[in-house]
Amino acid sequence: MEPFLTITEVARRTGLSAHTLRYYERAGLIAPVARACGGQRRYAAADLDWIGFLLRLRETRMPIERMLAFARLRSRGEGTAPERRQMLQTHLADVLDTIATMQQAALVLEQKIAHYQAMEAALSANPPTPERGNHDCMHHHTDG
Repeated sequence: MEPFLTITEVARRTGLSAHTLRYYERAGLIAPVARACGGQRRYAAADLDWIGFLLRLRETRMPIERMLAFARLRSRGEGTAPERRQMLQTHLADVLDTIATMQQAALVLEQKIAHYQAMEAALSANPPTPERGNHDCMHHHTDG
């Protein structure tokens, strides 16, 4: 990687907009970024690594408040490692619970899809005809 990247280059590499990158810095998710003489942001490799980690947290649906708390702990240095580890362990447990719930939901969907596939196969093998009637219609019987 180049020694420093512009906000445009970081936006392109991360998929975040320049606006979002500036917001992350203002909010405290990203430490203040080094600036060139003209005031343009210059991101280092470590900044890009941290942004990548934030994106992973976001993908796991960590709430922004927890991300901010984690970033504040990180900015205080290595002494906060136990708290950060605990935060990540708690979050991982939440993620694993969500995955288990989603797997159960996916199983139900798979079963329902199989049910409909069986219905479709039965219909194509034995299509309804006017003589047999359509069970979705009402039939009027007369005494004859």
